[in-house]
Amino acid sequence: MGFVAKEIKRLTGKAIHHQKMIRDGDHVLVAVSGGKDSLALLQVLRERLKRIPITYDITAVHVDPGFGGNSAREMEAFFSSHGFDHHIIESDIGPRAHGPENRENPCFLCSRMRRKLLFELGHHKDDIIETLFLNIFYGASISTMLPVQELFGGKLTVIRPLYLLDEDLIRRYAEAMDFPKIQLGCPSEGATKREEIKGMLNGFYRKSRKIKGNIFHALQNVNTEYLLQGNTKSS
Repeated sequence: MGFVAKEIKRLTGKAIHHQKMIRDGDHVLVAVSGGKDSLALLQVLRERLKRIPITYDITAVHVDPGFGGNSAREMEAFFSSHGFDHHIIESDIGPRAHGPENRENPCFLCSRMRRKLLFELGHHKDDIIETLFLNIFYGASISTMLPVQELFGGKLTVIRPLYLLDEDLIRRYAEAMDFPKIQLGCPSEGATKREEIKGMLNGFYRKSRKIKGNIFHALQNVNTEYLLQGNTKSS
């Protein structure tokens, strides 16, 4: 685990430092779904406090989507046993998003409603790339998630400290840390548009190891002079 843990900490620290994500005295709210990404972030943010000259408070928050699973109890047990300040939010977001009037894209609505309650921080490099293609294919826009995004006039800042990390590195770290596997009971798990995009991209990645890095760097090397301008939608 030595290399994996060291690389996770290095890249997370690099992201936080370069993007000035966390300052002395901040209160960091970590949205913890129960997946490997958010659990890894929570652990790394606390361990980081041992070796940096600033201090900040961490509160873990879990939103129970209301599918009838045990995620709230399981996350409560995890937070308590590991000594994390935490808060559990009960909701009925999941069933409402999967209602008959929203069968085409329940995950989009579920995500949007969760963001109204809580903003997620655990997004990694693969999420950034996948969101680009989701927005192109289904949102008709060229955009993705930002590492740092101020909201409400700077009163709240969304940060994504894992944005430089590959998902596979986080998976290996989560396995080494023996994080619990929390089941939300979502009926769309494994059959979402994001999973379709992930499958498409993985096909390209298998052909060349350079492709993922090229896409990620392309997001920082946008030549707007060679993009169509104005309303050019075809009828």
